[in-house]
Amino acid sequence: MKTYLKDLFNGQQYDESNFFLIAGPCVVENEELVMEVAGKVSGICSDLGIPYIFKASYRKANRTSASSFTGIGDDNGLTLLKKAGEKFKRPVTSDIHSHEEAAHAAKYVDILQIPAFLCRQTDLIEAAVQTGRIVNLKKGQFLSPQEMGQVIEKARRAGAKKLLLTERGTSFGYNNLVADMRSIPILRRLGYPVIFDATHSVQLPGGGGSRSGGQREFAPVLARCALAAGADGLFIETHPQPDRALSDGPNMIPLADMPGLLRELLKVYRAVKR
Repeated sequence: MKTYLKDLFNGQQYDESNFFLIAGPCVVENEELVMEVAGKVSGICSDLGIPYIFKASYRKANRTSASSFTGIGDDNGLTLLKKAGEKFKRPVTSDIHSHEEAAHAAKYVDILQIPAFLCRQTDLIEAAVQTGRIVNLKKGQFLSPQEMGQVIEKARRAGAKKLLLTERGTSFGYNNLVADMRSIPILRRLGYPVIFDATHSVQLPGGGGSRSGGQREFAPVLARCALAAGADGLFIETHPQPDRALSDGPNMIPLADMPGLLRELLKVYRAVKR
């Protein structure tokens, strides 16, 4: 167990009988959504003893169409993330897309996420590490898990000591991804906690023509498999009405389904640990 995770989850139950969860809507749409999702998932996780990190993107820089929703403004989005974290006493995370964003975003969030499609951007990784925040490196859809060793080396050379690694599927032809569960133990050999992104792994990039599609019905299946393969944590995007979401609706889990899903996943994790 990494000491920086203990520190991050100060006051939350965190031991080897629990996986940890990163969850929230894809993007900050408005304050009502942020508070509803953060509050309900926080309550579920308190009941189950699952350490919880609230997630939402304050800006969506990677969209299929130029007309797609990208956010409510950087400062507005970041302020709502910080407000949710303080209200529910949970750490928060969001992704950054350029080295200029790192220091500013670090004032509001506890973990800086490097998007999968930018995981080889050296200056972005260096800037994130230099903030002193925990950095979550998402494996590119175009990389093997072994190649993430080079990404980690970049981070280490910049002074990184607090890293997370996230698997989120690999490109499989056009408009499709496949999740290879061998990636989980391979990534764990690199020496850092490994997270499985269950909802982005069922995304169909560009599959809707002007937007990405998704197969949310398979996200719980892959989440169970990832925990059985040894994942330390899960990343799940959720929304009260995914089909009305402004980003990634087709692969998000309905918020009403989260209690049952998390109970099921906790049983899998504990069975494997026994």
